[in-house]
Amino acid sequence: MDFTLSEEQLMIQQAARDFAQNELLPGVIERDDAQKFPAEQVKKMGELGFMGMMVAPKYGGSGLDTISYAIVMEELSKVDASASVIVSVNNSLVCWGLETFGSEEQKEKYLTRLSTGQSIGAFCLSEPEAGSDATSQKTTAVDRGDHYVLNGTKNWITNGNSAEIYLVIAQTDVSKGHKGINAIIVEKGMPGFEIGPKENKLGIRGSDTHSLIFNDVKVPKENRIGEDGFGFKFAMKTLAGGRIGIAAQALGIAAGAYELALKYSKERKAFGTEISNHQAIAFKLADMHTQIEAARHLVYKAAWDKDQGNNYDLSSAMAKLYASQVAMDTAIEAVQIHGGNGFVKDYHVERMMRDAKITQIYEGTSEIQKIVISRSILKE
Repeated sequence: MDFTLSEEQLMIQQAARDFAQNELLPGVIERDDAQKFPAEQVKKMGELGFMGMMVAPKYGGSGLDTISYAIVMEELSKVDASASVIVSVNNSLVCWGLETFGSEEQKEKYLTRLSTGQSIGAFCLSEPEAGSDATSQKTTAVDRGDHYVLNGTKNWITNGNSAEIYLVIAQTDVSKGHKGINAIIVEKGMPGFEIGPKENKLGIRGSDTHSLIFNDVKVPKENRIGEDGFGFKFAMKTLAGGRIGIAAQALGIAAGAYELALKYSKERKAFGTEISNHQAIAFKLADMHTQIEAARHLVYKAAWDKDQGNNYDLSSAMAKLYASQVAMDTAIEAVQIHGGNGFVKDYHVERMMRDAKITQIYEGTSEIQKIVISRSILKE
């Protein structure tokens, strides 16, 4: 077992850390307050190669491994989880799915724009009545020969308004159940495609989350990804990789909150000494550090499994389940260590606590991860 990062990975880590501190940190509180999408920062992340990290260079990507991607996600999330989820969706759910399962024509038309950050992508699976139960798709894509007619509503779509390219999961043949579902590429501006109101969220408020409405949207047949009926399998395979990105995001939120709490504990004095000298605080920090290190190993293991071509359904589910719990626990303790200051926006940890919660919900709730894990271990 070799736990040492390569020289290239260390350079990528430093580049992401520098970007987070120099470009994301200034204005992060204001963007959270105003629910402002970090358009300028996303453009710069595209220039750095963060928007298509695992995409082959022939399609404009960085051609890096999944561990490098997880490292970047952690560093960005230490500072701004709203920015990092934009990176995660574009990389894990959109670019990876297109490159792995898309046709050469689809890759040339869409992937090159997405991998460079020229365009942003969105993954459209959740619906008002089909969140965790992804098989219950009410959005329909009726086959009309050379095109599909798309009708329905998608909810809680990250990059909902800022995206230009949408991967939409829809039901074509109800009688076939999940085998009648397709994944279709929809472009912003297609007639009948409307973007609903922006959600007013607890956390990741800089990320734009919208509902999407499709009213008789005509989509060319060549925009279907894979064979007819491949959509559900496409969604599940894509989400397995997406969980690595969100696990890395959760890890970053935890690590960022811990770093702030550690620094504060060495500066804040109570009863004549720095609060880090009090066992009550020192033991909190010890627990936080241990849990973060455990989460990091689970995240890296899942990323390594993906890079090695191993089945990563189990490892990615375990990484997301545990890392998201560590993010929530660590952020809460970071607020506690900050005391009254932790409850005000200037010290960042209250925002991190709000941001942490979503990692237990999106791309498969913690309960869904337990279903994935239990099914996997019971098969053995």
